[in-house]
Amino acid sequence: MNKAQLVEAIADKLGGRQQAADAVDAVLDAMVRAVVSGERVSVTGFGSFEKVERPARYARNPQTGERVRVKKTSVPRFRAGQGFKDLVSGSKKLPRGGEVAVKKAPKGSLQVAAKKAAAKKAAAKKAAPAAKKVAAKKAPAKAAAAKKAPAKAAAKKTAVKKAATAKKAAAKKAPARKATARKTTAKKATTARKR
Repeated sequence: MNKAQLVEAIADKLGGRQQAADAVDAVLDAMVRAVVSGERVSVTGFGSFEKVERPARYARNPQTGERVRVKKTSVPRFRAGQGFKDLVSGSKKLPRGGEVAVKKAPKGSLQVAAKKAAAKKAAAKKAAPAAKKVAAKKAPAKAAAAKKAPAKAAAKKTAVKKAATAKKAAAKKAPARKATARKTTAKKATTARKR
């Protein structure tokens, strides 16, 4: 079903094709604007739309096989509601009347959701200055840790040097053993030829 077919499907219920087209456009526009601004659009019984951040990553070009760097981006995500999932899977039957029984949102829930979103934004604004103060207090602790870092680095260097000398010693011993094994096989081969 495309947009024109959706408009035709609901035109009879809304009193005409133009009213149905305006309604579909208004609903889709409101949903897109909300998701773009970072809000979550949740339709009870149908599903929810939200904006999701995708980090930068490497992908493979399917034509050439080369690795390609993909930039960080935001994408929309839709998650179907449980009622919609049940209808699609067949665990619940579609009603015969032609209207799918989607739960209606309780009165005032839209206003409550708007108030919650405004409260979250206000809390985020208040949390930002507090986070800066905490970071400023932690700065002296970072300086003390930085003073300890050279001692740790020196300890790591000596451990690496010891490991390297141990590997070299093991490498020198290994070829000597292989050489003796080769000599014994050569001796066996010569004795076998003499017989």
